[in-house]
Amino acid sequence: MIDAHCHLDAYPNPLDLAYEIERRRTLIIAVTDSPEAFARAYPHVRSLRTIRLALGLHPLLEERHPRARAAFSHYLDRTSYVGEVGLDFSPEGRNSRDQQLLSFRHVLELVSRNPKYVSIHSRRAETAVLDQLEEYHVGPAVFHWYSGSLSQLDRLLSMGHACSINAAMVRSTKGRAIIERLPPGRVLTETDGPFLRIQGKAARPAQVEEPIAFLASMWGWTQDEVLLRIRHNLRALVPMRDNQSSPNNR
Repeated sequence: MIDAHCHLDAYPNPLDLAYEIERRRTLIIAVTDSPEAFARAYPHVRSLRTIRLALGLHPLLEERHPRARAAFSHYLDRTSYVGEVGLDFSPEGRNSRDQQLLSFRHVLELVSRNPKYVSIHSRRAETAVLDQLEEYHVGPAVFHWYSGSLSQLDRLLSMGHACSINAAMVRSTKGRAIIERLPPGRVLTETDGPFLRIQGKAARPAQVEEPIAFLASMWGWTQDEVLLRIRHNLRALVPMRDNQSSPNNR
């Protein structure tokens, strides 16, 4: 199983959970909300073979961004994974648009020179995110829990980007319409745990059975074939040096 967007540090006992994931040999991309969160987690998971720790700068934490930009630059060389980053123009983030754009542009300027796997937050800001990715020539990126229009989804796909899908998308009419639009080569699976809930409980890392089953039914494939496709897609999105290096050297 592959969980391409999971907030490992937001669970009650993240280190115990990390060891459990390692024992099960499931691969997760553990996104963070800030460079400080990345720095706290890094010593604990750097030697684990199935956890990829991503460096984040979440758009809704704008009050920390001015000092966090320098920290983001400092830690970037320690990982091949960036996330969660992006823009949020929902009511929650509307008043911080300018600050978000400064921070997102800072991230993209760095990534344009030093390519990474990038997990994108784009709630009600899909057009602006795509404009910035195009301006900085960054991609392909992965849009986590995409919820925008189908026309912007078509633009996203035409630019070479991908989407990570979860159980909440499978359960909604709009989410299924988005998934049905995605070519097999542009799909990853995620939980967004623990923030997504499955049967009333926080989703556990790599609990992606529901989107896997939906994709298998939609494509007319076996679930094993879907899993192989997802693994291939992830490899194609990660910088080559990470694919060629030891799992301990990320």
